[in-house]
Amino acid sequence: MKNRWVLFVPLAIMGLLFGAFIYRLTVPAETLIQSQWIDKPMPLFDLPPATEGVEGLKSSDLADGRPRLVNVFASWCIPCRAEAPQLEALKQAGVPIDGIAIRDRPEDVAQFLREYGNPFDRIGSDMQSSVQIALGSSGVPETFLIDGKGIIREQIQGVILADQVPEIVAKLEAME
Repeated sequence: MKNRWVLFVPLAIMGLLFGAFIYRLTVPAETLIQSQWIDKPMPLFDLPPATEGVEGLKSSDLADGRPRLVNVFASWCIPCRAEAPQLEALKQAGVPIDGIAIRDRPEDVAQFLREYGNPFDRIGSDMQSSVQIALGSSGVPETFLIDGKGIIREQIQGVILADQVPEIVAKLEAME
């Protein structure tokens, strides 16, 4: 009789498990993977040109005193095509943009630039996705706002939308 409370332990454990289950159903999980590099210098890299006629990209290029965007993209990426007009609008607004082409052939990058325009100052070829992985980038397109010292200040996952263009320009101007 003294140890009767022991009979309720399994019921209490089931109640806790049921409560945890209900909690996970009502509170959505975070689906975006944020880079661990925010507010840190860009990781060191030196990428060859992604296609002829465009310079490659190295991390030291990003610390020239001018805030800029680094766009991780691929010619095979359908959302990257949808993002192209916004990148062109940012370029027209005076925003320097560099690109990192992920797992892409030079001829495919060249075709992509012919079809959708070339807003990039430089494009590095990341055939093994090593820089993409080092950045904590989880997919394409993904864009990083870099200050003039080469520090990553913000990460934009997914397509940049037209209504985000003025906001991005303002953020980069505030970094100057």
